[in-house]
Amino acid sequence: MQGILQGFRVVGSGSKLGREYPVRAFRLGGPVELARLLDYIPDSNGEQQRLEGLMRKSRLSLAEAKEKYPDWYERRIVKKERRGRWTVKRDLYDWWLHRIADEIRVGHRFYGIMTLAIYAKKCGIDEDELRQDAFSLLKPYDDMSVEDINRFTKDDVVCALEMFNEDYVTFPRDDIAKLSGLTMPVNKRNWRKQPVHLQGARAIQEINDKANGTNWREGNGRPKGSGTAQARVYEWRQQHPEGRKADCHRETGLDPKTVRKWWDCPLPAVRFENGHITVRVSPSQELSDWLLDALHDGGQE
Repeated sequence: MQGILQGFRVVGSGSKLGREYPVRAFRLGGPVELARLLDYIPDSNGEQQRLEGLMRKSRLSLAEAKEKYPDWYERRIVKKERRGRWTVKRDLYDWWLHRIADEIRVGHRFYGIMTLAIYAKKCGIDEDELRQDAFSLLKPYDDMSVEDINRFTKDDVVCALEMFNEDYVTFPRDDIAKLSGLTMPVNKRNWRKQPVHLQGARAIQEINDKANGTNWREGNGRPKGSGTAQARVYEWRQQHPEGRKADCHRETGLDPKTVRKWWDCPLPAVRFENGHITVRVSPSQELSDWLLDALHDGGQE
């Protein structure tokens, strides 16, 4: 499924291969009715029924809608009121920006920024901030491109930002999950505040541990050896100052998400690894002189 706001090449214009390979189109048969296309959508997951419902809803004329939904007609058509909604805390926007920066994959990059624009409007984020955040993803998104035919461009960002519109703030969460390729878990607190909900969860954990003789914390910590990924990315960047994330992924075998996570993160000054403490120092003339003096003094004793 493609969004109506995503740019498409016009017949005769240059393709992704360049202007010497213009876009061509071929006529195969006549026009196809929407009802015919629905036959190709599986009905086992309810998708076909959902689309049929949308089609029936969209077939209402304005006169029919006025008769069937008089209150709606008065508010939206006569008084031209916008659809009612509430503004969400910006935590949602920050959370989603972090996710599409770390977890997005090729084939979903456009939709990642498109949904970011939706959440920006939903959370009352200023458009200038949204544009700055969106264009900050341009280079890392383009670096994901394996071939030249799927480069991520400035035009892709501009088209995706068209969704910064009040009309899309109620875009369904399930559709956002499908388009972005990212899971959208539902918070199930049964209408309780988070502190109360967590108290109940901890109580259940304690009961289960006593009954089963287990400790839920065992095996849930940081995986052994996971800290070495940062060091591998850091060392690779030291050896390849002009290297790209895609090259680091190919040569180290690390997951692309892991490469992006540690790309701009230097090693900590103090590390504990394999039973040893490692201290990172910056070389200087003063330090070199001190080491030489210490070695010289030690050799005289």
